[in-house]
Amino acid sequence: MPILGLAPSTAPIKPAHFDIEKVIRPNILALHPYRCARDDYQEGILLDANENALGHSIPLSFNQSQQELSSTLDADLNRYPDPSHNEIKSRIASLRSLPGKDHVFLGVGSDEVIDLLMRICVAPVNEKILITPPTYGMYSVCAQVNDIGLVRCNLNLSGSEGEGGEHGRFSLLVDNIKAAVLADPSIKLIFLCSPGNPTGTLISLAAVKAILDYEPFKGIVVVDEAYIDFAGEGASAASLIKDYANLCVMQTLSKSFGLAAIRLGIALAQPPLIQVLANTKAPYNISTPSAQLALAALSEEAVQSMHAKCQTLVESRKQLQKYLESLSALGVGDVIGGNNANFLMVPILNKETRLPDNVRANAVYTELAENKGVVVRFRGKEAGCNGCLRITVGTAEENGALLRQLQSVLNDY
Repeated sequence: MPILGLAPSTAPIKPAHFDIEKVIRPNILALHPYRCARDDYQEGILLDANENALGHSIPLSFNQSQQELSSTLDADLNRYPDPSHNEIKSRIASLRSLPGKDHVFLGVGSDEVIDLLMRICVAPVNEKILITPPTYGMYSVCAQVNDIGLVRCNLNLSGSEGEGGEHGRFSLLVDNIKAAVLADPSIKLIFLCSPGNPTGTLISLAAVKAILDYEPFKGIVVVDEAYIDFAGEGASAASLIKDYANLCVMQTLSKSFGLAAIRLGIALAQPPLIQVLANTKAPYNISTPSAQLALAALSEEAVQSMHAKCQTLVESRKQLQKYLESLSALGVGDVIGGNNANFLMVPILNKETRLPDNVRANAVYTELAENKGVVVRFRGKEAGCNGCLRITVGTAEENGALLRQLQSVLNDY
């Protein structure tokens, strides 16, 4: 089996008795790796990765280049970092109204948390996780890496009861999940993305509680809240942790905090699960420079600034939606999903049938990125997302450029 991503070679292998394809596990050789936004395009107006277009919220006193460089270089970089980072954990616990640092785990992005949860909870080959497509692609990639089974239970893909909310498009089909769990006791983890990626739709706490309370499910419900600060007050499942030992909430500093570059992910749960995660992680997983920036970002002043920027992006999201609606005659459909994050999902329609059109959407996406300098994300191959582009809310200038270029491209395609 060829190694994906590696060009075939006719060069002789030395030593002749060695064949790497016989050493690598079959599930790894068959792996299609997660394709992140920067694998496709690195330049232009980047509205494809759901980064915070307004940047981080660390006060300017921390952001002067000379000071920042000096503080980093003075940080005993010859020494390994603090393995626990208790002050960061305490600030996160306070921010999310949890009892203390023993409810917080820090990982190298949420992806480390996802991988660790699978490794500590799900036995390879014999046990499974459940995901709810359309959803974040790393759940299935991590499942294949860890050689564990995958059960798919789609979100509500119909818009017959509106967009988002308790019963609209991309809401959680609780009864379907219960039926899947009842039919397959080997399911150990249920991953719920809220607000979802790529759906932008918040899953109600009532739906989360219905799964947590379902007695036949003996595993852990994992709620991935990368975009939770864009969803408004009272939306986070962190408020349920005190009552549910079978709940793990994942968050990150990559989105609302505007610190995607430092790769700091968070798990929130009751102390037993947090301790097992800590026991299992690699040593010194959070670097000293990342920890310094995280601590600064969690200061009271920085958190206030973060919330203000989130509100600005929410208002910009509403404005962007109105502008996109003005392009209806050119084949831009109504935005779908609950619109609870810092991006929008919009279908591109066929000119004649006025139905979502993957071919046209992909052509528009490619033309925008390669010839117009605006990068969004094509999501048309995901369940319920036919013909869809996912568009990150940018700055006012970026949103304006997007709309001008999108209008131009739609006239040509």
